[in-house]
Amino acid sequence: MEELDALTEQHDELSKLLATLEDEDWQRPSRCEGWTVADVVLHLAQTNEMAIGSARGHFEATMRDLTQGLPPAADVDDGAAAMVARDRTAGVDAVRARFARSVDALQDALSSADPHRRVQWVAGELAVRTLITTRLAETWIHTGDVADGVGAVLPPAERLRHVARLAWRTLPYAFSRAGRTLRGPVVFDLRGPAGGEWRFVPDGPAATTVEGDGVELCLVAARRVAPGDTGLRATGPDGDAVLDLVRTYA
Repeated sequence: MEELDALTEQHDELSKLLATLEDEDWQRPSRCEGWTVADVVLHLAQTNEMAIGSARGHFEATMRDLTQGLPPAADVDDGAAAMVARDRTAGVDAVRARFARSVDALQDALSSADPHRRVQWVAGELAVRTLITTRLAETWIHTGDVADGVGAVLPPAERLRHVARLAWRTLPYAFSRAGRTLRGPVVFDLRGPAGGEWRFVPDGPAATTVEGDGVELCLVAARRVAPGDTGLRATGPDGDAVLDLVRTYA
C-alpha cells in the first residue's frame, strides 16, 4: 500500500535524524512552543500507541491506559500536553526506546489490518487507510519540528502528496470544526517537489480553486506556516477560508 510505504519512509527519516543527536540535543527547544525535542518524540510515541490501539480494535482501552491519573482534558491539545508533561520525566533513553518500540508495533498493526476497515480515532471513525495517512501527516509535521530544533535541513519528499490529498479530503471536517460550511467543491492544483502535478478534483464542478506549491499547502495545513507567507493562491467563494481552515490533524 502506497500510504503505508510512505509512513515507513517517514519513520525512517525521523529515526535516522534522531540517531545523529547527542543527549543535549534532545533538550533543545523544538518548533512546538513549550516542547523540547524529547517532548515531541514522546508525543509521537504516545500517539503511535493510540494508533496501535485503534488498528487493533481497542482504542478506548488504550486511551484509558495513556490518560490514567490525568484530569479530563478541555480538548485534544490539552490532553496531549498533559500526557507529555506526565511522562517527560522518564528521561531521554526511555523516550528513545519507547518511540522505537511504538514505530515497530505500529507498522505491524497497520500492515496486518484491512485498509478499508473502519476504526475509532480521536475525531471519530475512519478507515485504516486514512489512519495511516493521518499518522504520516503527524509524523512529518513533528519530524520538521525536531529538525528545526536541532538545525537540520530535510529535503521535501514526494510522499507528501498523500498529506496534501488528506488536507483536501478533510476540508468538510475542517470547516465543520470551525462552525462553517463549504459553499461548493474545491480543487487543489498543486506542484510537487519534483515539479509534478498534484491535482485533486471533486466529482462535480468546482467553486473554489487552490493553486501553488504542494509542500507549502502541507505546511499551511500543519499550522507551521501562515497562508500569507506562501505563494499559494485561492480563488472562489471559499478561497480565503480554505487556506485559513485547512488542516491534517484532529
